[in-house]
Amino acid sequence: MTTATARHILVATEEQCNDLKKQIAEGADFADIAKMHSTCPSGTGGGSLGSFTQGMMVPEFDQVCFKEDVGVVHGPVKTQFGYHLVEILSRN
Repeated sequence: MTTATARHILVATEEQCNDLKKQIAEGADFADIAKMHSTCPSGTGGGSLGSFTQGMMVPEFDQVCFKEDVGVVHGPVKTQFGYHLVEILSRN
């Protein structure tokens, strides 16, 4: 079964999500941004979600984690929880 390891940042608006993505692209540390801005409890751990299998996350999140490129910050990804930036760290 395929597993992925990822981290994410969850915020309330698409605008904030795009702003944070720009900061990361310009060199800001993903984990530091997650700690400062993510509304998900995982933010305190730099946004780390650990490893998970397909179907454990909401469908929109799964789509990114199991189909998109590894090592890239993806998003905004809209889910019922808000807007996410997702970095896939590994997939096997």
